[in-house]
Amino acid sequence: MTVEHYEFGKITIDGRTYTSDVIVWPEGVDDSWWRVAGHGLCQKDLEPLLDKNPDVLIIGIGAYRAMRVPPEMVRYMTGKCDEVHVEQTDRACEIYNEQAGAGRRVVAGLHLTC
Repeated sequence: MTVEHYEFGKITIDGRTYTSDVIVWPEGVDDSWWRVAGHGLCQKDLEPLLDKNPDVLIIGIGAYRAMRVPPEMVRYMTGKCDEVHVEQTDRACEIYNEQAGAGRRVVAGLHLTC
C-alpha cells in the first residue's frame, strides 16, 4: 500500500480515493474507522489497528492536529508494538510510506479532517 496523496478530507491510496477516516495496513484499507469519542482516541479505537500485529503503528491526528491522543493511549500503544508515531496526518502519511517502503509491517489510523 502506498499513500499517493493527502489533503484535508481526502486521501488516495494505491489509486483509490477515500473521504472518510481510514485504517491502512499492508493487506488493504478499511474506510469505516470511526472513533468512540470522535476527536479523542481510546483503547477500543485501537483494537482494529493492533489486531494486525504491526511493527510500526502510526496515528494521523488530522490536518490541524484536532484529534487528541491522551498520554495513557501513547503508553498503551508503545507496549503493543515496536514503534509508535502520533503525527499530523500529512506527516503520518509520509512516515507510513517510508516505513512500508523499508519492508516493515506498518498499520496506520488516519484522521482526514480537522
